[in-house]
Amino acid sequence: MPIHPPPTAPRGQLACVGLGMMLGAHLTPRARGWIEAADVVFVAASDALVEQWVATVNARTVSLQGFYAEGKPRQRTYRDMADAMLREVRAGRRVVGAFYGHPGVFAQVPHAAIAQARDEGFEAVMEAGISAEDCLYADLGIDPGRVGCAHYEASQLLFYRRVIDTSAAGDRTYAVRASTVEQRQRLVDRLRRDYPADHPVTIYEAATLPIAAPRIETLPLRDLAHAALHMHSTLVVPPARALEPEPEHAPGNRASITATCPETDARALP
Repeated sequence: MPIHPPPTAPRGQLACVGLGMMLGAHLTPRARGWIEAADVVFVAASDALVEQWVATVNARTVSLQGFYAEGKPRQRTYRDMADAMLREVRAGRRVVGAFYGHPGVFAQVPHAAIAQARDEGFEAVMEAGISAEDCLYADLGIDPGRVGCAHYEASQLLFYRRVIDTSAAGDRTYAVRASTVEQRQRLVDRLRRDYPADHPVTIYEAATLPIAAPRIETLPLRDLAHAALHMHSTLVVPPARALEPEPEHAPGNRASITATCPETDARALP
């Protein structure tokens, strides 16, 4: 009598996908396919309506918002989120982490969960999504190729010595869940080392619903501490000075710049 080997246990897998910023409108067919086929979907969105909508695509949806708690260290929260997804992967389930925007942009949990899953021998992939940065370029009319664009996470900017290129446009997301005036003032004080007090800055929040408009609020840097900033806010700081050419491309030799740089870059030079 032949002996048949026992059936192979189901092999878990993980996919972290981007929901985009606007309810349903930014979801790619590939991301939707992952969500529909998942055994369990963990979702983190900036709007509760978006999470509810994901549940209509796959009823086996779990919100990650419950891992946040007042006074709980952010890194502990992120570890708990990743651990919750990995437990399901180890149990042999097809797991999806659905994150607003792009799952790889200013998002620690997807990167950590995918790295850990791969280390343990599981299949793990990331599907790109439309990020707040993508929406920002469209809504504010910014071309990052014109003078360059730098991105900083605001807490990192405060805690570490970073050299800011004030000739480039800058995006700085504020990472404090419920920030105080004092916390925001520390950010202002740090930026004042490189920008004048009256330098215009813009608070940007992408629209998450088709009937909503993006938040585009421009104010002097000095007034930023008294403005409302949220986890999904991006602070846009435009250039404070013109690009400075290298000596061999000084204004007297402008033809060499025009010949090698795109027209938009050449126009940005002094």
